[in-house]
Amino acid sequence: MKHLNKFLVTVLMVSGLTSQAQDGNNPWAVSFGVNAVDTRVSAGGHKGFLDNSISQAFKVKDNWNILPSISYIGVARSVGNNFSVGVQGSVNKIEKFVKYTGGNYVTSNPGDLMYYGVDGAVKYSFMNAIKSKVIDPNLSLGGGYTFLGDSSFGTINLGAGVNFWFSDVVGLSVGTTYKGASILGGDRVDGGGVPDAPGHFLHSVGLTFKFGGKDTDGDGIYDKQDACPDVKGLKQFNGCPDTDGDGIADKDDACPDVAGIAALNGCPDADGDGVTDADDACPKEAGLKALKGCPDADGDGIADKDDKCPKVKGEKANGGCPWPDTDNDGVLDKDDECPNVAGPKSNKGCPEVTAEVLQSIKMEARSVFFNSGQSTFKSSDVPVRLDAITNIIKKYPNAKFSIEGHTDSDGSDASNQKLSEDRANAVKDALIERGVKASNLSAVGFGETKPVATNKTAAGKAQNRRTEVILVK
Repeated sequence: MKHLNKFLVTVLMVSGLTSQAQDGNNPWAVSFGVNAVDTRVSAGGHKGFLDNSISQAFKVKDNWNILPSISYIGVARSVGNNFSVGVQGSVNKIEKFVKYTGGNYVTSNPGDLMYYGVDGAVKYSFMNAIKSKVIDPNLSLGGGYTFLGDSSFGTINLGAGVNFWFSDVVGLSVGTTYKGASILGGDRVDGGGVPDAPGHFLHSVGLTFKFGGKDTDGDGIYDKQDACPDVKGLKQFNGCPDTDGDGIADKDDACPDVAGIAALNGCPDADGDGVTDADDACPKEAGLKALKGCPDADGDGIADKDDKCPKVKGEKANGGCPWPDTDNDGVLDKDDECPNVAGPKSNKGCPEVTAEVLQSIKMEARSVFFNSGQSTFKSSDVPVRLDAITNIIKKYPNAKFSIEGHTDSDGSDASNQKLSEDRANAVKDALIERGVKASNLSAVGFGETKPVATNKTAAGKAQNRRTEVILVK
């Protein structure tokens, strides 16, 4: 039977040690402290489970065997899904053995029996389930082997306990384990001596120290929880640094060396306009994103620094200033071909040459007479006529006029053609001298082909020696 017990205990311990790993933060733990052995559960009495088992906790002074020294030591490893596995060695001296005699529980000294136990267990922690970082309740199942005096026997163990963690690595452990020998063939005793394999409770209290965690950068955060395991960082950033101290981890900070704001991925914005200082053309003045952080006081879409009229809404093509309308004709100078003379929009801001105006020019031009056979002016009032024509034409800066020269019938056609051209150019030159733009004038000669009077009289010929000023459309 004892060989069978040893085999079953070995199976239980090995099965516990093959569980999967839980986490990499200090996976190992060592525990030591004081244990207490209570044999009342093996005393029988047939008074029910509660009386035989649970009530024994209230008989500490009468029933518990406590060795006043470190009496247990254990090693455990954290494993997957809140499980851990471990092995514990215990030592005690049995000076109080409980029997059931004459209807009563009687405690006697069996002769200073030495107690040794080696136990393995699989333990489940409820710490994550209750979402606590300090209180760690647990249940365990395992097996072991106990040496009691000259006897030795295997047990199946069921335990419960709680750890109180003072820090990540140090805790106070309190637990109790029922070590049942009867299931594996152990004996109970009713009024007799000490059984070869008594079931019993093993209580314990002690300290647990966890170790084995890796912290490469030494920042107090284990590598498996450290988002930056090779760089020393802060706990609130899962081990990542915050060089500029702006509350944003360097790995998420677009400007890790300069304190900034979260809205701009850790970059600074001195003027608070939502544009990072690095991208802000006006970092000390709040402005618009569309203008690279520069202000636009007049709202014309041109940054004040580039606006020649920052307080008056204008157009970019005019440096941010509004286009003027010098002649107040409703046509802006940029579109006005006559910016200094009022005119309708239909004529691009220039005054229109009316029939009355053309008649006035015609009358003045017909009064410009030439000497016979020459391109020189005849009468002394010609300058007055030319001045009058000049004043009229200047009022229409965009109008184009053609100066037409004519002759009488004296002389050959060829000579008259040349003479008419010379006379037209003579008037053109005279008008240019008086300030008419050359680009507004052209000259052409018609010789004797367009008489306005008879060439049979001296008076008629005089009228034919003339110039006409015609509007070119």
